[in-house]
Amino acid sequence: TCPPATLQNAKRLSKMSQTHSRDLVVSTDPPYYDNIGYADLSDFFYVWLRRSSGSVFPYLFTTLAVPKTEELVATPYRHGDRKSAEAFFLSGMTRAVHWISQQAHPRLPITIYYGFKQSETKNEVGVASTGWETFLAALIRSGLTITGTWPMRTEMGTRQVGMGTNALSSSIVLVCRRRPTEARPGSWGEFREALQNDLPPALVELQKAGTAPVDLAQAAIGPGMAVFTRYSGVVDQDGEKITVGQALALINEVLDRTLAEQEGDFDPDTRWALAWFTEHHFDESEYGIAETLSKAKNTSVEGLVEAGILRSRSGRVRLLRPEELPEDWDPRKDRRLTVWEMVHHLVRVLEGEGEGPAGRLLRRIGGAAETARALAHLLYGVCDRQKRPGEAHLYNSLVISWPELTRIAREDPGKTQALF
Repeated sequence: TCPPATLQNAKRLSKMSQTHSRDLVVSTDPPYYDNIGYADLSDFFYVWLRRSSGSVFPYLFTTLAVPKTEELVATPYRHGDRKSAEAFFLSGMTRAVHWISQQAHPRLPITIYYGFKQSETKNEVGVASTGWETFLAALIRSGLTITGTWPMRTEMGTRQVGMGTNALSSSIVLVCRRRPTEARPGSWGEFREALQNDLPPALVELQKAGTAPVDLAQAAIGPGMAVFTRYSGVVDQDGEKITVGQALALINEVLDRTLAEQEGDFDPDTRWALAWFTEHHFDESEYGIAETLSKAKNTSVEGLVEAGILRSRSGRVRLLRPEELPEDWDPRKDRRLTVWEMVHHLVRVLEGEGEGPAGRLLRRIGGAAETARALAHLLYGVCDRQKRPGEAHLYNSLVISWPELTRIAREDPGKTQALF
């Protein structure tokens, strides 16, 4: 592992490979754009080490503070402004990754870990992430192509930064290879069509693999950029080269559309509940609004009450919270079964009783389980966009626990009944 915190680290890798072997296997965790200034943090320890150990290792403590000028982070106060800091990061990271790629084994991938949570910014095309736009541009300029991503559960929920927040629960590993010399240029239309064909099935596989909703947007960057970087370059109808920022915006657009299209697998009651939740969550609102929405979703308020997901009283209605649902619910006996019920009963049991009882409930749900997991992903997205971390945590926890719940459900020797 060789983290290219500075260009010197990458140069050392190059010299080492020339001395020993040019067929290195490289796995690295690069600096996270502007997230953390490690050199600034290290000053806290450096001043005391200099006093205690300076006479023993004088060559390590020749400066009053830690050297910082060559650290590959985009810190505006070191470079005058944000634009100059971004240019420094892009140039330095491009050279560092280029040196690494030249020394790596040609038949083995380079793996690059990242845990940088995407912060969205608006541009002329849509929504993108400045940090990732710059980092990915450096990878592409260095001659690499991105072939995929591996979400890896590396972060503990008990760590201080992760407690009570929507922090990443996984690190995402970018898998890169040298771009083939025969790679051809592509048009914007070709890129869009290929992305629409390749990204949706890749997202389904990520969901099936248990990727947490909080990490899904990060994981989607890999298969999306795999499409973008298969070309030597992508140009629009005017012959202008498409930027990484524009590619990221389109990836986000296809991601949102793919998740929204999963709604088509839901029953009418669940589609109504999802639309209502997006506007009102578990809060009360007027009966008339609910009735109008029910006509659009081909259901009725009375039917929603009968389904056990809605309370209607004195001209006001609201969705029932998970803790208000009946404890003796059995999906095999429910005469008006909905995917909405499945998800929220699973949330109720998981939060209140743990994974064992929740897994046994999942076994009774049977063949509709995958549709329920898709709804949990959608509900997390709604809560995350609307800054409701408490509710987002419930759905994120359910998806994270899904592999274990599935394992518990499969322990039953009896056959599982398909409910839908």
